[in-house]
Amino acid sequence: MKSRRQASKGKKINPHFWVFCEGETEDAYIRFLRSEYRIPVEIVSKVAGSSINERYINSYKKGKPIHEKDKDFLIYDADVPELIEKLRKTSKTILIASNPTIELWFLLHFKNQTASLKEADCIRELSNRNRNNYRKGEIDNLLKVKLKEKSNEACNRAKQLELYRNPSTNFYVFIEIIEDVKREKL
Repeated sequence: MKSRRQASKGKKINPHFWVFCEGETEDAYIRFLRSEYRIPVEIVSKVAGSSINERYINSYKKGKPIHEKDKDFLIYDADVPELIEKLRKTSKTILIASNPTIELWFLLHFKNQTASLKEADCIRELSNRNRNNYRKGEIDNLLKVKLKEKSNEACNRAKQLELYRNPSTNFYVFIEIIEDVKREKL
């Protein structure tokens, strides 16, 4: 049985974000966003891997307080077409996919990327642009500054790319949703 969250009398309840993701980098970035936007986010990373499905999500949330405004996100790399097709069939979730990896989303904060690239190329380019040795699973202070300052530019650049192709990402959807929640809070 699921327990329901209820707002106190005269108070508005904000959505809780449930983020199911596949790796350490996604986990680190969502933690960064959670601290920046001060939004309620529960991160479930690397637990289910490619076996993530609706049943797993419901089982994970069982017994935890939920509300109809809550949102479920799947944040995965789109470089494995079979996995993406499976994830797209998971109802009641919002799929955030980056091809080849989430580092493309970071790179879009620095430049417009329209040519196809591999994960290693993406990481090398990100290291060059950020002027340090970028490592997966870590978001250093230089990168945090760029991710804060250039979010709008990255969103605009990502919207120009064809989803699920290389390169592409729809991480802007997640950013726009948390921006909307932040505006409603103020």
